[in-house]
Amino acid sequence: MRHITLLIVIALCGACAGSPSIIIDSLPPDTPSKTIYLVHNGWHSGIVLQVSDLPSFALPERADFPNNRYLEIGWGDRDFYQARGIDLWAALKAAFLPTASVVHMVGFNDPVTQYFAGINIVEFRVSPTAMEQLAHYLHDSIDRADMPRAPALGPGLYGLSKFYPANGKFHMFNTCHVWTAGAMRASGYPFSARPTEETLLVQAMRLGLPVQTAAALP
Repeated sequence: MRHITLLIVIALCGACAGSPSIIIDSLPPDTPSKTIYLVHNGWHSGIVLQVSDLPSFALPERADFPNNRYLEIGWGDRDFYQARGIDLWAALKAAFLPTASVVHMVGFNDPVTQYFAGINIVEFRVSPTAMEQLAHYLHDSIDRADMPRAPALGPGLYGLSKFYPANGKFHMFNTCHVWTAGAMRASGYPFSARPTEETLLVQAMRLGLPVQTAAALP
């Protein structure tokens, strides 16, 4: 049963759907820029950025992390992502039915390579304009139900982290890697609209600067 569940997890993160591409915001060498990171542990992926780089309008939920320099942000199926341990029913439901989603936010201060030791990390340089586009993408990923700030659904998976209700339905063709690729396209990078867990990482390493290569892919 555990083996079957792991295969479903791999399928969930490997499937993806298309979304509009965004033209790259060209960055000459002397252009001011900001840094973001794509983190990828072999089956799940997310985005890391400095809190101070976010525009004032973006992610009011960051107030839950007042003393943290960095935020890691990911998206996934609400039940499966929040499950403690392997939940076969949640995995099956996420694979074959459109299900509610969550955003997972983690606050930390350590260097990115130290906090995420042992996983793949790729660095990207983005312009202030691209950072604002990314901020809109991240901001709009959270379902605030017409409130100024979404209340946390509960504690996250590790460190100082929390789950928040998200926009969009999770299913086999709209997974964590689709969301991450969309974030990178919002940042101006030409990621494929149909990445698998493997091709997402291959594209990231081609388009960005790999700063840590560690986790084996399924």
